[in-house]
Amino acid sequence: MNAKLPILYTFRRCPYAIRARLAITRSGQAIVWREVLLKEKPEELLRLSPKATVPVLQLVDGRVIDESREIMLWALEQSDPENWLDENINKRNEINALIHENDFHFKPNLDRYKYAVRYPELTAEEYRNLGERFLAHLEQRLTLTPYLVGESKTLADAAIFPFIRQFSGVDTEWFQDAPYPKLRFWLQQWTESELFLYVMPKHAQWRKGDTPIVFPPLS
Repeated sequence: MNAKLPILYTFRRCPYAIRARLAITRSGQAIVWREVLLKEKPEELLRLSPKATVPVLQLVDGRVIDESREIMLWALEQSDPENWLDENINKRNEINALIHENDFHFKPNLDRYKYAVRYPELTAEEYRNLGERFLAHLEQRLTLTPYLVGESKTLADAAIFPFIRQFSGVDTEWFQDAPYPKLRFWLQQWTESELFLYVMPKHAQWRKGDTPIVFPPLS
């Protein structure tokens, strides 16, 4: 059975890996979970993807997908019960634009805010201020609708949520007092959801020869 399942190389706390697992689980796909220790990456992962980042998904036919967003799309193309991809072209464009802003503008500022000592060009507060531009944008959107692109969850919510969660955790006291009540409520909905809790089990580092950990769909 396990040989017929895709294999996901993942790291529990990585936001890219989290969003991949969210989409895989929501789509109802079963996978074999291989937990990777980032300081000790297995040779099997390095052979599949020279980038050596997680997540990496090895499909049954041997194909390899090593971009989290592409893994999300692959999963939801198999099955999309909540219509996260949305067939409306205008909404799809909105979704894509938001994820692009998250991945290529917000994420670098998040990294510098979280690890400000490595980036002495600015202070942590200044990096946080840069990141707040995206928070303010999301807050504005959530003032109009319950989710980032409309009345229901889309790919944008699942793809962006793990990064907002990480940002909020850098200074939780500051985040609780920041002027983003709608964003906090949206974040709380995600962090307390059955789906998120389901994709966050703790597994030991995978080593060759270990008994496969089959990660079944959420029932």
